[in-house]
Amino acid sequence: LLYRSSLFMSQIKLDLKKMSEIVSAVLTDEANALLTAQSRVRKKVVEAAEIIINHPGKVVICGLGKSGLIGQKIVATLCSTGTQAVFLHAAEALHGDLGIYHPGDPTILISKSGGTEELLRLVPILKESNSPLIGIIGNLTAPLSKKCDIVLDATVSKEADPLGIVPTSSTTVTMAIGDALASVLMTAREFKHEDFVRYHPGGELGKKLRLEIEDIIQPLQNVAVVTPTHNVREVVILMTDKPQGAALILSKTKEIEGIITEGDIRRCLATNGDIDKMKAKELMSEDPISIPVQAPIQDALTLMEDRTSQITVLPVTKKDGKTCIGLLRLHDIYQTRLF
Repeated sequence: LLYRSSLFMSQIKLDLKKMSEIVSAVLTDEANALLTAQSRVRKKVVEAAEIIINHPGKVVICGLGKSGLIGQKIVATLCSTGTQAVFLHAAEALHGDLGIYHPGDPTILISKSGGTEELLRLVPILKESNSPLIGIIGNLTAPLSKKCDIVLDATVSKEADPLGIVPTSSTTVTMAIGDALASVLMTAREFKHEDFVRYHPGGELGKKLRLEIEDIIQPLQNVAVVTPTHNVREVVILMTDKPQGAALILSKTKEIEGIITEGDIRRCLATNGDIDKMKAKELMSEDPISIPVQAPIQDALTLMEDRTSQITVLPVTKKDGKTCIGLLRLHDIYQTRLF
């Protein structure tokens, strides 16, 4: 208490250079641990995924302490990507929670030491239930390693903290192995964007995933629509009346023939173009880039921004890719507060 009180009484000034070096060392050590692990576990992760995907029920993940916390995160990732999973606290399992089991449920046992007593006591019980045992273990010579059907090697040469004892590199590697397993299972199940949407209906992520282009486009009635024979002054008047940043040149069947942007108008005026004599067809960009309404919003954002010369408006077509139904503005995308 005296130590904590002294912290409030005096402000601690950190050595920026020294502390920055610690940050760099921790991140580098953890990155190196991941690079080392990938060559050891890639085949075994696939073997583990094969066991899980061929089981019609759930996968159970079990651990204690920091390993248990990582296990809960892996459960969350699996559940959100199409694999039924539950977390089983190793200690509580011995006091009634084994009731969640159905015979044959694969079990992932997580232990850095490979000697966690509660996990070792569970092994014979799980084997009686014909549960395949998959270990994510940081010590391949430990008793638990010898009892698992598949061992995913999570050993690290050292922890990344200054003392070398705090679970840092080991927990990072364990979590990454769980991510790799989930990714293999996603691919094997052909888990798609729309599946992810179904599992994430709430919050900002759910809003982002459900939102579609048609929800935020400016419909044609709100956009200046002109013909190739309109003079530029008429185009400017229509764009002023319907200020969406562009005018669309459409055929009688509403197919896109061209687009005139505010930038085109400014460049015309800068070169002293005669807006009373110049026709829209002389100023418009023919066959502009467009996007079908069913495309993800992220695709529209990529089309507009990932280019040498960025564009701020994008004509939107029906699924046929031809018939124009509106205009998507970069502003509309950012107004959603999702990007």
